[in-house]
Amino acid sequence: MAQNCLGTIRSIYPKLSEKEKKIADYILEKPEIVIHRTINEVADDLNLADATVFRFSKRIGFKGFQAMKISLASEVISSEHKKESPQNDNNDNDSLIETIFKNTITSLENTLERLDDDAFSKASDLILEADRVQFFGTGTSSILALDAFQRFSHAGIKATAFLETQFQLTTASQLTQNDVAVIVSQSGSSKETVTILDTIKKTKASLIAITVFSQSPVSLNADLTLYSFTNRTDEPSSLSSRIVLLSLLDALYMSVLSKINNN
Repeated sequence: MAQNCLGTIRSIYPKLSEKEKKIADYILEKPEIVIHRTINEVADDLNLADATVFRFSKRIGFKGFQAMKISLASEVISSEHKKESPQNDNNDNDSLIETIFKNTITSLENTLERLDDDAFSKASDLILEADRVQFFGTGTSSILALDAFQRFSHAGIKATAFLETQFQLTTASQLTQNDVAVIVSQSGSSKETVTILDTIKKTKASLIAITVFSQSPVSLNADLTLYSFTNRTDEPSSLSSRIVLLSLLDALYMSVLSKINNN
């Protein structure tokens, strides 16, 4: 499978230096512009040296700036093509169903390609060493958090989860530094989710995030983040994202279960 430029940037974003994050933000926000820029123009736009932009290209796994642009252009073209398809076939139910399945498959493949095995291992260790684990999620993510709570409880983990945001806030305030909070959120930036995040931060509990966006408040404040790579934000892609988030939770559960069985 070809190198995924945007996916790679999101997956390593928290580990980047300030200058690298400046370049990453520029690419993530304006990929369609970057593909038409020279390395000199990008450097000038950011008030950075050409060499800094070149090193960033190497940092995310490409031979150079041009190779990164080729990959980025492929992603932009593919994304634009997918955006046009549903509009042209609004009355074609078969086409819409096919789009949903293809988006889901692509999202799963992109996420699998960028899985951070080390993050999974560390996350499972945090969960196993915690006095208790609480899963948080608002909106549709609350169902995913509740499903995760049931799975981990069956594995013998002392876990909790609540559907109501107010209950989540109350129990979040009762966490300790020996506990682990797991926030499941597509955007990682909704008002309710950020309120829960702020409450958790005051308790000094360890935080694991399962989300899409590397620049979201949840991702930037987490001790560990497991990413879903879904680039689009329309409804079919939102459905795909929920499936990928659920798959990440399942993978985390299996990682914990494997360590329990091997001990």
